Amino acid sequence: MKDLINKLRKYEIQIRKAINSQMQGDFHSIFKGSGLEFDDVRAYQYGDDIRTIDWNVSAKGHGTFVKTFKEEKEQTILFVLDVSGSQEIGSPGSQKLDISKEICGVLALSAVKENSQVGLLSFSDQREKYVKPSKGAKQAYEIVHSLANLKPVSHKTDLAKAILFTLNTIRKRSVIIFISDFIDEDYFHNLKGMAKKHDLVMIRVTDKRETRLPKLGIVPVFDKESRKTLWVNTSFGNFRSKIKKNYEENEQQISQFAKKHQINFISVDTEEDYVPKLLKLFKIRNKTLKSV
Repeated sequence: MKDLINKLRKYEIQIRKAINSQMQGDFHSIFKGSGLEFDDVRAYQYGDDIRTIDWNVSAKGHGTFVKTFKEEKEQTILFVLDVSGSQEIGSPGSQKLDISKEICGVLALSAVKENSQVGLLSFSDQREKYVKPSKGAKQAYEIVHSLANLKPVSHKTDLAKAILFTLNTIRKRSVIIFISDFIDEDYFHNLKGMAKKHDLVMIRVTDKRETRLPKLGIVPVFDKESRKTLWVNTSFGNFRSKIKKNYEENEQQISQFAKKHQINFISVDTEEDYVPKLLKLFKIRNKTLKSV
């Protein structure tokens, strides 16, 4: 636990130093409120956007009134973390799940410093751990502690169910940071609903072992989710090329979906430094917030 916290602090410091030097202090933060919330109504003035007219109030016959809004200064951040069996791929200490936990921990420590409410949902095909959003350093360390000690009950995946739980639990528009390999089926409809209701950020964590299978003949392959051993011929026909093709098609589908629905999306491999990728994400969101 102590080693994990020290490692997360090191990465957090690295990220903040890079932000200060590369962006010269011009950084709104991934966690600042990017939306507007209703404040009050006032009498219509020439030049006001007609889309802001409050027709219910205006219909009372006392004149035309428009809605006024104020910027949301406080934000709720929920980390949705995939802890299913497919996340257990990679070298010891650097599996997809390890990297996912690190990214989640780093961003949680950063988020509480922006006075945001921070929460965590860890899931497989069921809810494994839910930490209700709250403020403060104590909350961040509770999340880190939960990540360090989490032992999933199930190894299966159900992204659609995790998304539905989030939609039913987090009612107010929030930043949802979804960390997964996104290897599942029939979840895009629910994901579209999440992107429409919340400010969605998708972080895909991958490992080269998933596509770079050597020619070893007939070998036992352990399915992390079903917990069964299958025997496959890695040298037969186009076995390896099919796996790679399916993987690439999945990646392209996710990327296109994110672009279509204006979702911030990055993909991180377990063997690469994820800090530059997070910085790139910050820069993109910074530009987006400026244009709002």
